[in-house]
This record gives sequence, structure tokens and C-alpha cells, in this order.
Amino acid sequence: MTRAWRCTGLSWSGGGPTLRWEGGRHSGLQRGRGVAFAVVAGGARKCVGARGHECPLRAEVSGRSTGARCEECARLDRAHSVAADTVADDPRPYRVYLAWFGSGMVKVGITAAERGPARLLEQGAVSFSWLGQGPLMVARRTEELLRAALGVPDRIPYADKRAVRAALPPAGERAAELAELHARAVTLAGWPDSLERSPFRPVDHGAVFGLEGLRRVDGVVTELVAGGVVSGDLLAAAGPDLHLATGRGAVVLDTRLMTGWELTGAAGGELTVPVREVGEAGVQDGLF
Repeated sequence: MTRAWRCTGLSWSGGGPTLRWEGGRHSGLQRGRGVAFAVVAGGARKCVGARGHECPLRAEVSGRSTGARCEECARLDRAHSVAADTVADDPRPYRVYLAWFGSGMVKVGITAAERGPARLLEQGAVSFSWLGQGPLMVARRTEELLRAALGVPDRIPYADKRAVRAALPPAGERAAELAELHARAVTLAGWPDSLERSPFRPVDHGAVFGLEGLRRVDGVVTELVAGGVVSGDLLAAAGPDLHLATGRGAVVLDTRLMTGWELTGAAGGELTVPVREVGEAGVQDGLF
């Protein structure tokens, strides 16, 4: 009998993208290699819990949810979230960064210094540069200052990121756009004295993600379903997204849709989960 595994998400490290599974197993992903799995027939997607704890109700969750949490677990998760601005006493130093996703698509954010570039890889930032480092609340105030002064957001929808990955300008142009914003940022008045400013040192993830010569996206997986199969060759991986060459063209799978499902290996075959063709009307890209 084929054993089923429950996916806990995609992580990034120096070795590239890795799928994580309950029980501590990991599956490294390599471009050009096949990715094939089946969702257990008759199964249901279960809440992944919060803050490392299982959902006490083992509640069922929507197949379209990228969070894969029930209402109560989602509330508990955000109650201890730096991103939601609900944590103020974290003693760790934080870094402020500028992240580039496409021409005119730059955001400002913060991440714990000890995490290095992991947060940028997880978001699918094609390139980035550090702006400064300091205590959490100082970094947060600087983030808000820069967002307002530079006119850049703190979030860019994944649908927008996917739409431009196959037509990015060269790395030099990416760095130049970041350099201009970095220069404006470090000369702004109002920077907290306790935030140490960082020089402009662009880091580009184009090669890490495999974006050179990437095919235009033909479709996006909208959800997994019991008994469904995902099968294709890995073209690129950026943030949580896997770009796959399938019988239905170049299709993007957001690996956050995998969490909470029981999955088994598959020997290939057709892609049998719901896919929205790019440009198809009537579906809200904001879900992703």
C-alpha cells in the first residue's frame, strides 16, 4: 500500500527549494526534473493548525485557501505575527529591505536579521537590497516611513508577480531601479537614530529561481481536489510557486495549496486538478 504524506509547505535554503512533510521529511526540487503526486481519493483537506500546534478540531478547510487554517487557528496564528503588527517585544534585531518583483513592482518590508535572505526567497523577490537594521519597532517605524515617502506598498499580489516573471528586464536594469529607490530612501529625513543604515548591495535571485528564458504562464492551479493528480517537469520555482511544463502548457502551482492534503507519489500522467487559464475572466486573482 502506497504511504500518504501530508505536506507542510515549501522552504528555501542555500540548497534551493524543498518540500516539507509531516514527520520531518524533505524533498528537494531540481529544475528539469519531474514533479508528480496524487491527492488521496476520498480524503479531505485538514487545517494545519497554528504556531506549531495541531488544530484541535482537525477542521476541514477550503481547497482554495492558501493559508489552510480554520478561523480559530488563523486567529491564533495572527495573534503572534510580526507581519500583522501584533508582536512588539521581540528582542531580535530586524532588517528593513527593498524587494523588486518586476518593473515598477517594488515593496518595502522587514525580516528578522537571523533569517538572512529567507524571507525574500519565500516571497519570490527577484532582487533585493538591505536598507538598515535595528530593533523591531524601530524597523517597523522605518518601514512605514519609507512606504509613505517612496510610494511603495508592503505587499504585492502573487498574481502580479507571476504575470511578469517570463518577461523580466536584465539583472542590470533590475539593480538600477533598486539603486535609485535605495538612494532616495537613505537620504530621507526622519530615519530613527537607532536604525543602522546599510549600503546598497543588490542581490539577484534570477538564477536561483531559474527565470532565464522562462516560458509564459498558460494556467494557474486554483485548488487541489481529492483524487486529483499534478504532474509536470519543473521549469522554475519562485517563492511558493512551482512553474511546471505539463500537457496543458506552462502551469503554476502555488505550493501553499498543497498543505493540509494527504498526498501520494504518482508515476506521471495528466494534470487533473482545476486550472484557470491565464486571462480567463470571472476568477479573482486576489485569492493568490
